[in-house]
Amino acid sequence: MIEYIFNILKGALMGAANVIPGVSGGTMALLTGIFEKLIDAIKSFDLKAIKLGCTFKFKELFEHVDIKFLSAIGIGVVASILTFARVLEYLFENHPLYIWSFFFGLILASVYFVGKSIQKKGLSSIAFFVVGTAIAVAIAFLEPAQENRNFLYLMVCGAVAMCSMILPGLSGSFVLLLMGNYELVMIHAVKSFDFGVLIPVGIGAVAGLLAFARLLSWVFKKFNDQTIALLTGFIFGSLAILWPWKSEITEAFGEKIKVVGYDYALPELSAETGIALAIMLAGIIIIALVETTAIRLKTD
Repeated sequence: MIEYIFNILKGALMGAANVIPGVSGGTMALLTGIFEKLIDAIKSFDLKAIKLGCTFKFKELFEHVDIKFLSAIGIGVVASILTFARVLEYLFENHPLYIWSFFFGLILASVYFVGKSIQKKGLSSIAFFVVGTAIAVAIAFLEPAQENRNFLYLMVCGAVAMCSMILPGLSGSFVLLLMGNYELVMIHAVKSFDFGVLIPVGIGAVAGLLAFARLLSWVFKKFNDQTIALLTGFIFGSLAILWPWKSEITEAFGEKIKVVGYDYALPELSAETGIALAIMLAGIIIIALVETTAIRLKTD
């Protein structure tokens, strides 16, 4: 029961991360040590699972796909999104600098603690870290593409966006924006229940997630250190989006305003900057405390 509650809390961290612009729930999954288990659980939705479901062997099915673990994560994610989103909306409107500073500190500390789990720190790990950082930074500064309603392209959008949501350091909605179909999918199609758009996106999302989970699971087992180094690079590169001292470049999508980029600046010498740096340090300390507590629980 205690483990189930802890998994709900980990799911809540993932849900909160998905609410934050430019942050992925995968970052929290990796930091809390459930990323590989989550990928393996998603991967288990295979032909055997379908067979067990069709023959009504639900006990075996639940064990095969680890429903207990997934349900705890799901409860935490949904509860967090429904509650934390409202709090964040208020804070971003009234205290954006302090909120960005806090999350910058959280993710900066995450880079250290996730990277620390790499067992063999050699040239290959460094190379993968650099590649991961470069990809994340490049994504942050890409110009959005044009809208495309092609069926196959919509499937690709669904697959890429869903995979981005579970990859540390990458935001699914931001990737969808870069692919040019954020307004089409997240606003018009969702609002008007346009199944001509939602169906191919949904097919791509499910197929992409299941296929990507299998690939990630294999890669994690085969190239563990290099994979963690690459994901650490993704997280480090995402700091470009989280830099606190910036102004938003927005674009109107009907009634909704979406951030499409940022103008970056250096911090000025002021009391506000001092407070922001203190809050950033608090974020770093919180992650450090979480990590040290997790290590103590494993050793006890």
